[in-house]
Amino acid sequence: MELAGAVTLLMVVYVSCLLAVAAWKRKSRLGNLPPGPTPLPVIGNFLQIKTGKTFKSLEKLQEKYGPVFTVYFGLKPIVVLCGHEAVKEALVDHAEEFSGRGEMPTVEKNFNGFGVVFSNGERWKQLRRFSLTILRNFGMGKKSIEQRIQEEAQFLLEEFRKTEEKPFDPTYLLSKAVSNVICSIVFGNRFDYEDKVFLSLMQMMNESFREISTAWSQFYDMYSSFLKYFPGPHTKIYDILEQMRVFIAERVKKNQETLDPNSPRDFIDCFLAQMEKEKGNPASEFTLKNLELTTLNLFFAGTETVSSTLRYGFLLLLKYPEVEAKIHEEIDREIGQSRVPAIEDRSHMPYTDAVIHEIQRVSDLIPMNVPHMVTRDTCFRGYTIPKGTEVYPMLSTVLHDPQKFKSPESFDPSNFLDENGAFKKNDAFVPFSSGKRICLGEALARMELFLFFTTVLQRFRLKPLVSPEQLDTTPQESGFANIPPSYQLCMCPR
Repeated sequence: MELAGAVTLLMVVYVSCLLAVAAWKRKSRLGNLPPGPTPLPVIGNFLQIKTGKTFKSLEKLQEKYGPVFTVYFGLKPIVVLCGHEAVKEALVDHAEEFSGRGEMPTVEKNFNGFGVVFSNGERWKQLRRFSLTILRNFGMGKKSIEQRIQEEAQFLLEEFRKTEEKPFDPTYLLSKAVSNVICSIVFGNRFDYEDKVFLSLMQMMNESFREISTAWSQFYDMYSSFLKYFPGPHTKIYDILEQMRVFIAERVKKNQETLDPNSPRDFIDCFLAQMEKEKGNPASEFTLKNLELTTLNLFFAGTETVSSTLRYGFLLLLKYPEVEAKIHEEIDREIGQSRVPAIEDRSHMPYTDAVIHEIQRVSDLIPMNVPHMVTRDTCFRGYTIPKGTEVYPMLSTVLHDPQKFKSPESFDPSNFLDENGAFKKNDAFVPFSSGKRICLGEALARMELFLFFTTVLQRFRLKPLVSPEQLDTTPQESGFANIPPSYQLCMCPR
């Protein structure tokens, strides 16, 4: 028994040594990476990164290693960038080198390098160029989509009136309103708020966004190389996203049956027409798989990001009623009660514009960004980052950079106002990221946030169920995304 124990111990030591040597050899091949905590064999920097608190753990490591450092998720090195200067230098000054997309293991099985968000190389270039063109053709940033948002905002107002000042959770009403805007582009129509299929889609989207931000998902993203062989919550995320893909596939099939290439009705039609144009091109990325997954990217991102920001925004206004009161004053002065708010009003409403920017900054929706990857061996700040190395540009550290914001840890609209009360731009405002991977729908999202906020606040006063001091704005989950906490409010007509 003692001999067996000794042999087992020797084997453990021997295997550990082999793994340590392998890790050392691998690290030596990786060139001159930025400094960071010493990784252990197999588990990497597991001891330095608390389960479920990836961002906080990386933020703490920044204090010791500075704005650019390396951590290991298992055997995989990750270069972490913190603060405005480091992130800008990488994503803007070295835009091409840092334009790759890193892995996001929780959704890798669904996308597997397809679709505009998770693709790389020539596939990504073709899909992004095409998607931007079609979004603009369907009115992104133009008057036509502004009118569509204004119409949808009126449907939302009607739903709020139906609550008759009684408490309700705004989550799904906001999701439906925002989603209908992107639905009008990708599917060519809006959905009725009572549509059961639509509600099911909203529930799946909300649940998957929350699931990919849980402690388990953060753990899985670090150690997916072996966890993928075992059951766990990651399979639930796959199933939800697959159901959404199947819904999109059915819509694609219907569009194929009635397609008129000369008169496209929506994004799907445009993509199908492009597929037909390029069917003889073996290098074309216009395939059914890329169509389904790019549509899922647009549908998901175009719904969950803006609706979550609106939810956070209403919660922050409940907590800071004096801010809401100032917005009401500005709306009454610049727009009045007799006409619908328009995007051109934004330039005359610096306080409201500043509040919306501050809501986006404080809600800090995607704190660690979607992972990037360097596209070639890259010299950066005296270090050598080998091609294919993943990079985490920590957007939260930019949005809270004390060098760029006078009140980085507080909800303070004056972060975006000068001494005369005029709106003040700030190049550290990066909720949409920056560089070549900047959010496709930034112009649409900015328009939606302004029009939905002003339209609702023109007609309603927000009433909390408890005193503002008791409201907790701590995220329900904080991982890939900061998920707003659940809450109820009353909408009181003005």
